Amino acid sequence: MNRIVLGALIALALTGLGLFWWQGRAEVERGAPPPQPAEASANLPEIPTSDPGDMVGPAPPEATELTKEQRRFFRYDRNRDWRITRTEMLSSRTEAFRKLDKDGNNLLDFEEWAVATVEKFESADANGDNELTPAEFATTAPKPKKKPRCAC
Repeated sequence: MNRIVLGALIALALTGLGLFWWQGRAEVERGAPPPQPAEASANLPEIPTSDPGDMVGPAPPEATELTKEQRRFFRYDRNRDWRITRTEMLSSRTEAFRKLDKDGNNLLDFEEWAVATVEKFESADANGDNELTPAEFATTAPKPKKKPRCAC
């Protein structure tokens, strides 16, 4: 019980002390003289001026909204020529192969894997020109997964 009373008295004393300190600080700030204006320096260098005339700068780039399919297409189309070559299609697959080859000894049958990728490419390449247009590439999109219905 004594501790509670002693704690309450100390809290009141600290609150009162803080209140007086805060009020005293406010009085000091009110009586302070206003700050002196900064003197302008006469030694400032002259700012160069330019006359652009009729020149017009380049237009700022515009953000384009790419569809999901266009973003997927550009992951393969490295040089942005709107064509995916066989080399571009296979180059993105080497990282996936390295992830599959856990021990790093290249014993994973890459030929089987590459054959599957080439077959996928050739089945999408409708006109047989060894390049995929955006419409042809859209046929390689993964099938959407069905969401399970709630069994509540």
